[in-house]
This record gives sequence, C-alpha cells and structure tokens, in this order.
Amino acid sequence: MKAIQLEKPGQFRLIDVDEPGAPAAGEVVVRVHRVGICGTDFSGYLGKMPFFSYPRIPGHELGVEVVALGQGVTGVKVGDRCSVEPYLNCQQCHACRRGHTNCCQNNQTLGVHCDGGLQRFYKVPARKLHPSASLDFDSLALVETLAIGRHAVQRSQSRIGETIVVIGAGPIGLSVIEFARISGARTVVMDVNPQRLEFVRTVMGVKDTILARGDATDIEAVSALTGGDFAESVIDATGSNRSMSRALEFCSFGGRLVFVGITQAELSFLHAPLLHRRELTLMASRNALSDDFKQIITLIETRRLDTRPWITHRSDFSSMAACFTDWLKPEAGVIKAMVALD
Repeated sequence: MKAIQLEKPGQFRLIDVDEPGAPAAGEVVVRVHRVGICGTDFSGYLGKMPFFSYPRIPGHELGVEVVALGQGVTGVKVGDRCSVEPYLNCQQCHACRRGHTNCCQNNQTLGVHCDGGLQRFYKVPARKLHPSASLDFDSLALVETLAIGRHAVQRSQSRIGETIVVIGAGPIGLSVIEFARISGARTVVMDVNPQRLEFVRTVMGVKDTILARGDATDIEAVSALTGGDFAESVIDATGSNRSMSRALEFCSFGGRLVFVGITQAELSFLHAPLLHRRELTLMASRNALSDDFKQIITLIETRRLDTRPWITHRSDFSSMAACFTDWLKPEAGVIKAMVALD
C-alpha cells in the first residue's frame, strides 16, 4: 500500500506502508476518501510548524468510510461515512480528566505528531469517528477545519451586540468567521490578501473588511468601524508573530484576545501597557472538542453551514505532491485544497 510522506521540510516522497491489519478492541479500519489540506500541512511543509516531526505522513482533515470493526465497537458500523477527530488524547492525564481533551498533555494529532491519512487505509480509535448518514466525503473532510473555528469562537465568548475582529482569512480564519457570524457578534475581517477579502465579502456575506498594511492605518480602520470602542473579541488566525504581537491594539477595554494561529517565533507586545491598562484577557485556542464535531455535522446537514464554496482546488493522490508548491503561492487563490484517494 502506498502513502505520501513528508520526509523533511519541502520534500514529499511516495513510500510503501503495511496494510493496517485487523483492528484491535475499540478500533476501526477506515478507507480514506478525502484529505483536506490546511495551514498546518503548509506550515509542516515549510518547516514552520512547532509541533510537526519528520518524517511524517500528513493528513488530519479526513472524510472516511468504515471498513472493519474491532471488538466492542458501538456507534458506527461498516459502510458508515465519517469525519475523524484527529486528536488522539490519552484519557488519563490531568487535562483529559478535566474534559480538556483538545489539549491532552500527551496529545498525538494525526498527521502532525504521528502518521496521518494520506494513505488509503488507516486504523483509528472508534471513539474518534463522527458519522453522518447524509454528508459526502468532501463535507466530512471539512468538519475538522470548522471545529477549530468553532472552538476558538467559544473561547472568545463573543455574543450578540459585540464586535469580533478576525485577523487572517485563510482556511482557519474562514472557519472562525463562520462561527463569529453564528455567534451574532458584528464580524470584521482583516487580511493582507485582497482575494481572500473578496471571498469573505461576496461568498460569506461579511460587509466589514480591512486590507491590512501592518501599520497605524489598521488601528485607525478598526477604530473607525467601532466608533473608537475597538473590538470586544479579537481572534488572530495568521500564524504570523508580527500580527500576533500587535493584535492587542485592536481590543476594547475589557476585551479578549485569542490566538488560534501558531508560530515558532517569539511574541513581543509592542505596546504591552495596553494589556494592563485595558485589562485584556489573553487566550490560546488549540484543536477542538468532540462536541464541536457533532454540532458542525448537524449544522451542515441542516444547511445552516454551506461548505461547497470552500473547495477551490483539487488533486488526486498521485498528483498531490506536484500540486502542493503551486497551492502555496498567494496568486493561486487557494481557499481549501482537497485530495481524493478514491
């Protein structure tokens, strides 16, 4: 059986891997039909993802079909189409015991800490599958991205009557925007890429966008849109240490700043006294919870979320490595790339 491995930053290769064999108790074997490519995969390819180790088979946004069940498995059956919750938590550590399974102290995320789904058959714990009777594999592969956004907005505690500024309109930023809108907060989106802002306006229906310049004009733009009050919630989804270091400048007094993007570089708050003067709350958002997956599947099934416009680029298994460098180019206009393993 073949798999695509990222041998080191910037270098994919096709490798032979063993068939998964019979599943153990509590496990299932799945056939991988779709793999979504996200910022984590791009960062891993560029050597910028702090949690990534090499060599690694990527792939954590998965639309799969159950093909074999281990002993004691309930909740799914052979033939079920599922999304995969790719965060393998230990269930024993202090974080897991308190319900923080998304930041398990021994977390192993598929395709990041351990090998992922860019292979046709794969073995996973059954408790990490989220089935749907109606969704196709494309939609199921998008659930994980959306879960990241839902969790970040939950962390921000955004609500009706507030303003939330989302910095970065890449795939993770777009998932944040979806749930910022659902929260009822007024949503403002900031990005350096005019194409992404156009997508946000025309496809997602967000009226207020700011083309970021990285200077005082960004602060002036947020101030103008909020009558000088700034935003009760700011979520930075850029993964840029420069953006993250100045994101607090957009927060209102008593505001909340959430980092969902990840950087290896140091953060240095250019105006650190703002943190104290405005009594800001600084938070990180990592991964997502099982409930996020369940709720998102329901939202897509009931058509409260439309994932169809997200997929702008596609490839099959054999051509994925060749397409990858093109997807990295800003002019390619990638919102979400999807790999078919059918």
